[in-house]
Amino acid sequence: MSLKRIGEQQWYRTAAKSDGITLIDEPWIKPFYRCNIWHVQGSKRGMIVDFGLGAVPLRQQVALLSERDLLAVASHTHFDHIGAAHEFGCCHVHAAEAEILASPDNTRTLADQFLSDDMFEALPAKPYSHARYRITAPQQVCPLADGEILDLGNRQWEVIHTPGHSPGGIALWETATQTLISGDLIYDGPLIEDLWHSDLTDYAASMRRLRKLPVRTVHGGHFSSFSGQHLTQLIDDWLRQHNL
Repeated sequence: MSLKRIGEQQWYRTAAKSDGITLIDEPWIKPFYRCNIWHVQGSKRGMIVDFGLGAVPLRQQVALLSERDLLAVASHTHFDHIGAAHEFGCCHVHAAEAEILASPDNTRTLADQFLSDDMFEALPAKPYSHARYRITAPQQVCPLADGEILDLGNRQWEVIHTPGHSPGGIALWETATQTLISGDLIYDGPLIEDLWHSDLTDYAASMRRLRKLPVRTVHGGHFSSFSGQHLTQLIDDWLRQHNL
């Protein structure tokens, strides 16, 4: 049975979180595959972290993103996180994956491996099709380095390089609110650690690095947000299970 089609205006939804952070997501994609898109409001400019599948224009359908000066950041370059990155002009990504973002093919971004009806509860409106899915490269790719500070005016977010899930994975850390945007290294669900460029040794080192932070709230790349206490538990369980 073919999946039903959903109009563009119904494709995205938003949910306000604490500390001026809003979750944007695609409810018609199943939870395991559904990317969390994070918008952070600052006094000088806003920031968007990750961009979803890109099958439906993101900026056009989410009023929150109409602000002209938005800092655009990709936590890594898998297709479910960078589909709409090209809508934001200059897109920031860790230097280790800048070349993938600048030339995003369906193999390296994993679209060939995962994109199918299995991902969806319903599909975007026609003419969308899996066979024609391609990611458009952003006009400009701006490489990020570990320790770099992303300045939103009244808010500063530190870039933490967290390789493991992928070589250029990053998390973003705001000391003032003890908030971590963790990308796909860790979230409250089944983690993916066996991709073509995953590395378990790097994964363990990144986990240990995040465990040292005094985290209050975690906003992951998938599934629901959770507490710093739960983060510690998840990391400890992961290290124990992997004997690392």
